[in-house]
Amino acid sequence: MAADTRRSAAEDGAPRGSGRWPLLRLLIRVLLLAAAPLAAVGLAWYRSACLEERREAGLRILGAEGLFLFSSLDTDHDLFLSPEEFKPIAEKLAGLTRPAEFDEEQEVLDPNGETLTMEARMQPLRMDTMTKSRDGFLGVTHSSLSGLRSWKVPVAPSSVFHARQFRAFLPPKDKLDVGDTWWIVPSELNIFTGYLPNNRYQPPTPRGKEVILHSLLSMFHPRPFVKTRFAPQGAVGCIRAASDYYFDITFRIHAEFQLNDVPDFPFWFTPGQFTGHIVLSRDASHVRNFHLYVPNDRSLNVDMEWLYGASESSNMEVDIGYLPQMELQATRPSVPTFIHDEEGNVIDSRVGGAGGDPIQFVFEEIAWKSEISHEEAARRMELTFYPFKKVEYLPFSEAFDRAQAEKKLVHSILLWGALDDQAVRCVKQPLSRHAGSGRTLRETVLESSPVLALLNQSFISTWSLVKELEDLKADPQNPTLSRLAALHLDKYNFPVEMMLVLPNGTVVHHINANYFLDQTAMKPEDEGTMFSFSAGFEDPSTSTYIRFLQEGLEKAKQYLEQ
Repeated sequence: MAADTRRSAAEDGAPRGSGRWPLLRLLIRVLLLAAAPLAAVGLAWYRSACLEERREAGLRILGAEGLFLFSSLDTDHDLFLSPEEFKPIAEKLAGLTRPAEFDEEQEVLDPNGETLTMEARMQPLRMDTMTKSRDGFLGVTHSSLSGLRSWKVPVAPSSVFHARQFRAFLPPKDKLDVGDTWWIVPSELNIFTGYLPNNRYQPPTPRGKEVILHSLLSMFHPRPFVKTRFAPQGAVGCIRAASDYYFDITFRIHAEFQLNDVPDFPFWFTPGQFTGHIVLSRDASHVRNFHLYVPNDRSLNVDMEWLYGASESSNMEVDIGYLPQMELQATRPSVPTFIHDEEGNVIDSRVGGAGGDPIQFVFEEIAWKSEISHEEAARRMELTFYPFKKVEYLPFSEAFDRAQAEKKLVHSILLWGALDDQAVRCVKQPLSRHAGSGRTLRETVLESSPVLALLNQSFISTWSLVKELEDLKADPQNPTLSRLAALHLDKYNFPVEMMLVLPNGTVVHHINANYFLDQTAMKPEDEGTMFSFSAGFEDPSTSTYIRFLQEGLEKAKQYLEQ
């Protein structure tokens, strides 16, 4: 009987105990799957430990400042310098000039195509307008401002460009109507994605449409950064006018310069904006006019930030100043370098024919079929950069006149730097949560739909520079504005103060931006918050700002109804 059983098992091809093997294989697979994440965590920990060991060794050998300079070259942050990473230092030590980077996306330009000459003009920053950082104040050293002090004139006063290079300013195919806006160079940062690092000297290689912007800005300084460290980055265009053959395109660019080089620590020079316009043919074969400039109609128009020590997270100073002039202007429309005479001979237009006089070109008058004003084009670009501008922010004096006429409360923001350009980052501590509280406001609560709706319905809005109100306060020729400015300044605390003000200038409610950010960072159940969180809004910042506005309306109600 037993023999028969064993034969039966053998005949079935199933050895004794074979039922345990599938279970064992399954157990091995489970163990391997469980071990994989642990191995990955262990590898990550090992790599982190190695990096930390290298960093400590570098700190012992180089010191804090030496390690900082080393890290500024170590672009992949592995604490090793590759030959490519060491290249800028090698070129500096050898006295070599870095060749222009080749852009693989740039098409080969026709040597017979039209060219134009661009001239650069600038007046250096007025040092006496720096509000905090004059010599000997706040520990400002000469080396900190060395790049700023030595930058007196454009590095290239004149340069020749091909007309085809300006095709980057042409609109996309779905943006061909007057008033349309589009991103020439899109912004890649916002309040949630953070900021680009400060400890850099050389700009990244420009690509695509960045190339022409980089070339133009390089006429001012050899180290332009087409994309700023802070949002909103990039460039926006707007069709101001159109004809059958031409566009008049207004543009706005946010870019900055790195003024210092090793061994000095980085110094960032950030104009509030570059703006201008270009008139070019629809196929970009001809440029009729080009003008780019930094607006100088405000008392402060440049933000400056520089590092003092080896750590990016500390020892940063900031200031704002006034730049009287920075502009590029085409000397004349683009023209072909070589032309053919009636007999087919090639003539250099710069030299001319037998007489030796340059060829004089005559350009037809452009008849625009449709157009908008430059002011309207600028407003539309502002809306593209800053959604918070869906609320109209009036000039200081005009806001109180309108509030008096409409019997409304004034929503007034007083800040150290401008609210609607890049000269806004009124930082106290680098990379802290308070950094750029004016910018933080405009990118969060001030562009929130519920806040926009309430501001448009019940308030007259304005924002002002502290410097401008200080000037108004000291102006004996306008006692009304002087009094309004004084009432604002009495309530102001650095860097940004939001105020709700009666038409007569009385401040009925106000809060500092840093304190506001502290309050909205707390959880709703935390005790001691100044404002309550309404259940109608998921975002604490929005609900708190709504509450701030509503409390102001309630406090002003008896005065506005009189």
